[in-house]
Amino acid sequence: MNELPNPTLPLSPVSLPRGSLHRPHQSIAEGHGGILVSWAQHQDEVRQAQRLRYQVFANEMGARLDAGVPGHDIDLFDDYCEHLLVRDAQSGEVIGTYRVLTPAQALRVGSTYSDTEFDMWRLRAMRERMVELGRSCVHADHRHGGVILALWGALAEFMVRNKLDTMIGCASIPMLHNGTVSGHAAASVWSQLKETHLAPIEYRVLPRLPLPVDELDCTLDVEAPALIKGYLRLGAKVLGPPAWDPDFNSADLPMMMRIADLPPRYRKHFLGA
Repeated sequence: MNELPNPTLPLSPVSLPRGSLHRPHQSIAEGHGGILVSWAQHQDEVRQAQRLRYQVFANEMGARLDAGVPGHDIDLFDDYCEHLLVRDAQSGEVIGTYRVLTPAQALRVGSTYSDTEFDMWRLRAMRERMVELGRSCVHADHRHGGVILALWGALAEFMVRNKLDTMIGCASIPMLHNGTVSGHAAASVWSQLKETHLAPIEYRVLPRLPLPVDELDCTLDVEAPALIKGYLRLGAKVLGPPAWDPDFNSADLPMMMRIADLPPRYRKHFLGA
């Protein structure tokens, strides 16, 4: 077990909190079975999220992670991101997390993570109001609607408070069996979604390392992963065909959600509108 860094250790200059960004500084109790939602304030809190990410991505999904800190998923974007945490109210354990890269911080780091997987030139006009969501995961013992709703509710509030209107990110379809069987499954999910949830051409992006969907069986009767289905219920669109991420052993779909596209019932739930 790795020890936590000194909890009094200040954050680096590029870490939280930053400038005029509006976000709650205290944990918020949510009525979903005793969970707490907060934004990371110190490096030790970020480390807790990174350990959960390692547990999910490396131990469960088989991702190859080389972050320099054993048992943690860390990359160069982490120091520039806001880290949203969901904790079990009784144990204090981090059971869910998202990281959020704001437009200002994307300029500082030079790109978004999605830019490393996709050519996103067509989205250039949206970047001043666009955040990137990434590294979303929930502990295996807590994968129920309450944790996801708590995360999304906090994200929606964050967007509105900071006058941001668009969220983008890579939604992963984990690959198994050396990518053979589930490669066909990922291709089949893409084949379904491009018929029902493909964004208009002016928002399309291109994968830098495409999953070879034309060489795979796209006719399997499979469903998209639960997180992707959740995004679609929130009005998300798929921006193009999936990229192959060999490090995370996954096919990644580029997706976009806009506050304006939230269905009325979710607007009322998340925004009170």
